[in-house]
Amino acid sequence: MTPVSRLGLVAHPDRSEAAELVDRTISWCREHEMTAAVVDRDGAGGCDAVLSFGGDGTMLRTVDLVTESGVPVLGVNCGQMGYLTGVEPDGLVDALERLRAGTFDVSERTVLSATVESDGPAAGTWTALNEAVLEKPHPGRLARFEVVINGAPFTSYAADGVIVSTPTGSTAYAFSAGGPIVSPRLACLMLTPVSPHMLFDRTLVLDDSDELELHVTERPAVLTIDGRELGELEPGAVVRCACGPRPARIVTLAPRDFHQILKAKFGLPDR
Repeated sequence: MTPVSRLGLVAHPDRSEAAELVDRTISWCREHEMTAAVVDRDGAGGCDAVLSFGGDGTMLRTVDLVTESGVPVLGVNCGQMGYLTGVEPDGLVDALERLRAGTFDVSERTVLSATVESDGPAAGTWTALNEAVLEKPHPGRLARFEVVINGAPFTSYAADGVIVSTPTGSTAYAFSAGGPIVSPRLACLMLTPVSPHMLFDRTLVLDDSDELELHVTERPAVLTIDGRELGELEPGAVVRCACGPRPARIVTLAPRDFHQILKAKFGLPDR
């Protein structure tokens, strides 16, 4: 890859370790004729790569910031699981040297594009690396959704909620709801019901060219994108989901065996 000379930084706002690593990175870059600065939503486009300091949540926020500009992201794990991050703190200097030398690869991940038609605060188009979730706002009542695929009515769901996830997101909330684990090399979307009150309770896997519509009916539902609650959708609101036009670009410093990472993160035995 092209050597990195302009580095963007995104850090978890409440973790001291993340702040310390940002300071170390800025000092290292000054000593090695690189520029490094904290980026915001409008500033990532001028960077060659972006480092995310935190856990998976910070990584998701960083991907949301930079996907539109196509800038690759490398996650430095300052969290718990660190499933999406690629470097532990003790490997930071080696990672910086690799970025400076251009000795790294970039893998592409399918992202979800969700366009919301609503009068509420969630209206607009949103990007997710993991998932979009529509759920009931209060316990005791089901949420109801009408599902349309490629313009044709599919069925209605009565459930606590529904999850539209990417292959990357298959190991997140969708996994907890009983969905399959999918290789991130695949390009697809998955629709998984949460505690459905109906016979059809399996995950539906959609091709990357399919377009999915979720129509909110009868009662309000809350929309969450990659763990960020966007607001309540009233009956009549529509969420249109499809694979995004641009993939997320993730920096890899070594070959990543998805199945071995899965095994390590979930503590699976050899046999």
